[in-house]
Amino acid sequence: MKTTRYFEEQVLRKRPYIQREWYVRIVASPLRREIQPDGRIRHWGAVPELGGRVLRVVTLEDGETIHNAFPDRDFKLL
Repeated sequence: MKTTRYFEEQVLRKRPYIQREWYVRIVASPLRREIQPDGRIRHWGAVPELGGRVLRVVTLEDGETIHNAFPDRDFKLL
C-alpha cells in the first residue's frame, strides 16, 4: 500500500504504535467510508489490538494512498 510523505514523516513519527496491517485492513473493509469536500476519503474501523478503539484512516482521492491515521474518539456508527 502506498503512503504519502506526510504519513511517513509526520504521522508515524507521532503515532509509532500504528501498524501497517491495521490501516490496510480498515481501507479494505471499513465500518464506514466518507468522501471529504477536498476529495480525500475517510475510512473508519475498529482495532481490537487497541482495545477495540476506532481508527480513522484518510486516503487520497485514489482510495489507496494513506495520508493520515489516528484514533477517532468521536466516532459514532450511523
